[in-house]
Amino acid sequence: MTRQSISFTEPNDEWLKAQIESKEYSSKSEIINDLVRQARKQQREIDWLKTKL
Repeated sequence: MTRQSISFTEPNDEWLKAQIESKEYSSKSEIINDLVRQARKQQREIDWLKTKL
């Protein structure tokens, strides 16, 4: 896996921490990877719809 260093605004960092504290995710990396997967899936669906129009 590739390591990256990213910065978050305070509200976003607090949200990430809350997700971990609620046991929804085990780490910030897990959350970000999940969000990227969701965004990629959404983009594929948008691209599919565009081809159908």
